[in-house]
Amino acid sequence: FKTQNRGQFDFLLWGALQNGSWGVQTHRAGAFVGEFGWQPVVHFLNPWFRAGYSYGSGDSNTSDGRHATFFQVLPTPRPYARFPFYNMMNNEDFYGTSIFRLPHSLVVRSELHALRLASSQDLWYGGGGAFQPRTFGYTGRASGGNSSLANVWDVSVDVPLRYGFSVTTYYAHAWGKSVVASIYPAGTNAQFGYVETNFHF
Repeated sequence: FKTQNRGQFDFLLWGALQNGSWGVQTHRAGAFVGEFGWQPVVHFLNPWFRAGYSYGSGDSNTSDGRHATFFQVLPTPRPYARFPFYNMMNNEDFYGTSIFRLPHSLVVRSELHALRLASSQDLWYGGGGAFQPRTFGYTGRASGGNSSLANVWDVSVDVPLRYGFSVTTYYAHAWGKSVVASIYPAGTNAQFGYVETNFHF
């Protein structure tokens, strides 16, 4: 919704419940996202600030005959996890986003994420689902009884070109926390970057 002097505000609520069977276990899981945005009136920069919370349930008891880990099925994690070492399975994500839409359709975007496992008794999950006939597409690593996963900062620049082409440059840094340290004690931090060319038609 728009205001006369303070810019435009928006919010998003999304949720999903899962009910069924997971092998011989009963499957009961869910996910939730709440997000708030503000676009102040600042010419040239045209900023859009967003803050939100994302939750995907985890399983706190692996021996009770009930599977409670949210299953992401097939969607890629890249829209919300641009450094995709995590997904919405057994995950809590407190995040903030700054987007600057500059002249000539140049877009600069930066995000901060504070990541935790929803249940310390479940796994740290990664992956985006099946991508070939004999590959499940998800992996899980033991949490070591820990919950704190990582903090992530990233930045990207989208540059439009001619004839439907554009170039995206991306860089991210992750500071691993107790879950990562229990698996990789020699080094918990990571960096990730890429340059990507897209064609829109």
